[in-house]
Amino acid sequence: MIKKIATSLLCLLLSVSVAMASDPQAAVDRFVKGSGVASGSIAVKVIDLADGKAIAGHNEEKALIPASIMKSVTTAALLEEVGADYRYHTRVYVDGAQNLGILRGNVIVVGACDPSLGSGHEPESSDFIDEIVESLRVMGIHKIEGKIIIDESEFAGSPRPDSWMPADFKQSYGTGSHALNFGDNSSGRNSVENPAAVFESRLKAAMRESQITLEEKELGEGRRVQILDHMSPTVDDIMRSCMMRSDNLFAESMLRTYGKQRGGDGSTPDAAAKESAYWTKKGMPLDGVSIIDGSGLSRSNRVTADFMGAVLTEMSVDANYASFFPLAGQEGTLKKFLAGTPLDSYIALKTGSMKGIQCYAGYKLDDDYVPTHAVVIMMNDITKSRKTAKRAAENMLLEIFEDCDTLLNTKNNG
Repeated sequence: MIKKIATSLLCLLLSVSVAMASDPQAAVDRFVKGSGVASGSIAVKVIDLADGKAIAGHNEEKALIPASIMKSVTTAALLEEVGADYRYHTRVYVDGAQNLGILRGNVIVVGACDPSLGSGHEPESSDFIDEIVESLRVMGIHKIEGKIIIDESEFAGSPRPDSWMPADFKQSYGTGSHALNFGDNSSGRNSVENPAAVFESRLKAAMRESQITLEEKELGEGRRVQILDHMSPTVDDIMRSCMMRSDNLFAESMLRTYGKQRGGDGSTPDAAAKESAYWTKKGMPLDGVSIIDGSGLSRSNRVTADFMGAVLTEMSVDANYASFFPLAGQEGTLKKFLAGTPLDSYIALKTGSMKGIQCYAGYKLDDDYVPTHAVVIMMNDITKSRKTAKRAAENMLLEIFEDCDTLLNTKNNG
């Protein structure tokens, strides 16, 4: 009985301590002062999802560069548009007559902007080239008089936004998104400028190995007959891979896909405009917001903590969406963040970092991994220690979200 009373008193004392230490706004104010980043270059918003009200904030209306937390906006828009079970369809056709195993026509591959085609990353997909060769063999074709034609006409515009830095173009993270993506559009750490050419070369090699002759005559194009419909993994798996690894190609392809699904031409600028219109229609606060790309690689993107918080709040009821965010201390780009702390596995955030920028957006979770709070932290113009800024963000979250049970367990284990 005495032990029970003592425990209750300790919990009461700890509750008072937490109430003092974890006053959300006070914690945010300490973070702003201790981050090493100028106050005007920081934006924070923490929202209690139970009632949708902010419990703390700083510069919520200040438009800042988001870096890769932009991916959480892109995935939200496409998920709302197509649903978690959507799959990309990359279709293959032949044109021309067939006789005695000879195709007097071409093999035509129509790009669908599928970023997972031939990817070396999760989610795994069936081998597209093997599927094409097998389809030709089932048809009994051993000679093709025409060519392999890659049709990329469904998606207009440049594979990269104009505002991307040329210095990024040669890097794998700066590769473009094409109507026909293949093999992550990269070779090691280097970008591949023409993934369709790589795909065609490998398809030709696979045909030769299967004794299918390709004569490559100029025959023109005739009526198309579909021979294959390659389906990607479901888009929720593609999104989860994108968010866990912060994959720019996946994100840019999803933005272009969103634009196409909304009746656009599939170009990045058109898709970005349609996404902005969508969020406007949803009543999101877009003052100062500029959506330029899908990945956040463009330094011309601008978002506010108000906007990010509104998107996160809107999407918090979708269990698929919440699962895309890496768990603190456990997964992806957040594996070291809050690791070993009471918030390990209880915070799920998309990170965003580039020179002078460190951002976070996501959720505080309960024991069932259900979001209880939306969290947005944005820091621009970091000129000192990024490590100090990140540590300050960790401390702020610990102050805001630690509770009596967590502190009591920590004390008992100590």
